[in-house]
Amino acid sequence: MSRKHFRLAAALLMVTTLAIAGLAGAQPATVTVFAAASTTNALTEIGQLFERQGQGRMLASFASSSTLAKQIENGAPAEIFLSANEKWMDYLERNNLVQPGSRVDYLGNRLVLVAPADSRLQAEIKPGFPLLEWLGQGRLSVGDPDHVPAGIYAKAALTKLGVWEPVEPRLARAADVRGALALVERGEAPLGIVYATDAAIAPQLQVAGVFPEDSHPAIVYPLALVGEKTSPTARAFYVFLRGPEAKAIFTRYGFAVR
Repeated sequence: MSRKHFRLAAALLMVTTLAIAGLAGAQPATVTVFAAASTTNALTEIGQLFERQGQGRMLASFASSSTLAKQIENGAPAEIFLSANEKWMDYLERNNLVQPGSRVDYLGNRLVLVAPADSRLQAEIKPGFPLLEWLGQGRLSVGDPDHVPAGIYAKAALTKLGVWEPVEPRLARAADVRGALALVERGEAPLGIVYATDAAIAPQLQVAGVFPEDSHPAIVYPLALVGEKTSPTARAFYVFLRGPEAKAIFTRYGFAVR
């Protein structure tokens, strides 16, 4: 082989090697999802399934729906938003940040009172129920009712049942519903109001009582595409979320799938 041909062969070998290395190191296409904290476990599992099937990778940000909506408004690169209530999806829709025709009512949930697993409290939640007596000297853990959906629902329920005003000064306000759950898990609050799906993943806690569904607005999780453009991976994940595999996972975690 001549020196010229040897150099050409070596160059072709290098190009081929780099191409193979590039393919090996290629990352799957991603979709960025902003979702309510209460969906963390279920949505993480759904994202892992989506990736195992080779459809792409989910990058998720979990927080209070209000926090996420404000971040989207300020330019955060979310492609899909799953809110824990309609208010914050309405907010984005009014600001033309939701893609027309993509919004659907996706999930439902229940509101419950949680206590430590060794508590003997069996709460009958009805008008005028003795919440302060059950709290003793402790505080009631809730998502901040000024902006966290779980806290907004809690305030609505406690107001309807006639116990909001006396208990308001005794609130332990958390940044999101998972924070409210954690306060009871750590023993920093004797009782908390969270979603039924959050209580289901906390073995050291028990559901002491379930709030009547007519004591607060229906708990609805709307889902929508956001941003000006929809990437193929975002569209695929949006469709995947509405398919039977994702719905089965949400159902297993205790959500009502609409």
